[in-house]
Amino acid sequence: MNYDKVGPADFGRSLRGLGLNLLVRDVVARAAFLGEVFDMEAHQVTRDFAILRYGAQLFQLHSDGTYHANPLLGLLPETPPRGGGIELRLYDSDPDVAVARAEPLGATILQPPTDKPHGLREAYILDPDGYAWVPSRPLA
Repeated sequence: MNYDKVGPADFGRSLRGLGLNLLVRDVVARAAFLGEVFDMEAHQVTRDFAILRYGAQLFQLHSDGTYHANPLLGLLPETPPRGGGIELRLYDSDPDVAVARAEPLGATILQPPTDKPHGLREAYILDPDGYAWVPSRPLA
C-alpha cells in the first residue's frame, strides 16, 4: 500500500490487529521527533494527522482538533504529561542511539540506557507530549 497516497476510507478498511493512535498537540513536530529519534517513516503528515511506520508496524498521530466529537477528548489533561502509565516499547531500536538523538531535541531522559535483568538494554525517553518511549535491544 502506498501510505503517501491512500485515502482515509481505504486506509481505515486496511487496518487489522492492534491499533495505536496517539493524540498530540503538534502532529508535525511529533512526527519529526519520532523520525529523528527512532527512524520511523512518516506519511501524509499534516497539522491534524500522520501515518507512522516502525518496521512493519503502523500507527497514527492525530491532533486534538480531529477528536472534537470523540469521547476521549474530555479526558485529556490540561497540562502534560498526557501519556502517563503507558510504555511504548520499540524492541528494534538501539537505546544508546535513541537517547543521543532525543536529548538535543528537548526530550526528557527518564532513564539512560541500562542493562536490565530481563535480558534487554533499554532507556526511557519522555517526549514533549508526555509519552514514554522505551527503545530496547536484547543483551548479547
